[in-house]
Amino acid sequence: MSAALPRRILLGVTGGIAAYKSALLVRAMVKAGAEVQVVMTPAAHDFVTPLTLSTLSGRPVLTDLFVRDGSGRWNDHVHLARWADALLVAPASANTLAKMAHGQCDNLLLACFLSATCPVFVAPAMDLEMWRDPATAHNLALLKERGVRAIGPEHGELASGLVGEGRMTEPDELVQALQEALIGVSPWAGRTVLVTAGPTQEPIDPVRYIGNRSSGRMGFAIAEEAARRGARVRLVTGPVQLTTTAAGITRTDVGTAAEMAEACKAIAAQADVVVMSAAVADFRPAAPAARKVKKGEPLDTLALEPTEDILAWIGAHRRPGQLIVGFALETNDGVEHARGKLQRKGLDLVVMNTLEDAGAGFGHPTNRVTFIAPDTDPEALPLMSKSDVARALFDRLEALL
Repeated sequence: MSAALPRRILLGVTGGIAAYKSALLVRAMVKAGAEVQVVMTPAAHDFVTPLTLSTLSGRPVLTDLFVRDGSGRWNDHVHLARWADALLVAPASANTLAKMAHGQCDNLLLACFLSATCPVFVAPAMDLEMWRDPATAHNLALLKERGVRAIGPEHGELASGLVGEGRMTEPDELVQALQEALIGVSPWAGRTVLVTAGPTQEPIDPVRYIGNRSSGRMGFAIAEEAARRGARVRLVTGPVQLTTTAAGITRTDVGTAAEMAEACKAIAAQADVVVMSAAVADFRPAAPAARKVKKGEPLDTLALEPTEDILAWIGAHRRPGQLIVGFALETNDGVEHARGKLQRKGLDLVVMNTLEDAGAGFGHPTNRVTFIAPDTDPEALPLMSKSDVARALFDRLEALL
């Protein structure tokens, strides 16, 4: 696959025999890193169950504009359309294509389509003669004139037993087509993002080291979000127990602060955006022992020396137009200390968190951060997953590109 999918996909499933493939499609999109919200037309229920699609997507499947439980609640099509990074209708039946082309709005999916400002894709699926009919061709031409992009259909065996065009594109090929189509419209396409993650380990002897509790999860979430948006990502990570399968990420593993500094200096000049989320050691042993220090050997003191301030070096050597983001983990007077870091190092943004917040910081899948930028009030975010923090960070940075 050429790149990760955008984070949020609204998948419309319409009534047709190819609807059974929507289960495989949901699975493929989730595997590619997307959140998938399925919206079914009433006719789609005759071909695939909402239970199947909700199980695979991890989200309730929506069909009706109004929740029919007497509560008066409704499914907000405007919110759904604004939530989505892309809308894909697959399969797109001849009936739904006609309604989309002519502005009809008699179900939730069509309401979402008319409200959508994100890229819209359709994967037509129907029998041969329906596909060949001039009305279908006219409807699809109208949609294309308005910016809707069609993927397929393919040539092959159809439900009627005929062989010809009308077969829905296979799920894996749909995912790949989405990736290739969306990468070119992203403001991050062609940009390089340098991300640091994890701790460093400063050796006392060949066995022991000075380190910290950083898991690297926040940095990896940032790298994956950057790749999902189409950036080329250079991830420099300290020792962590994490892997990433996202395409577009080139990983460099380091151990010490000096090794991280060397790797970052080699990459920084190429980077359009630098996000320094690693927990780099501030001090290291001045004279690491060449052999293991035995328990009985005297060790009255351990002389330490400061490590190089990588973020300060990058700030001092920044090139015009480069964005630099630092992280600050504070235990007291957090905003004041983070703003000082912002000013001293010439940063565009500091992401601050504190060990005082339950569920935030080292070892948690969640984080609670505050964005601190020059000449603006701090923006405090609620406790959320580290993936959602990464998304909020790139939403903020996107406005600065």
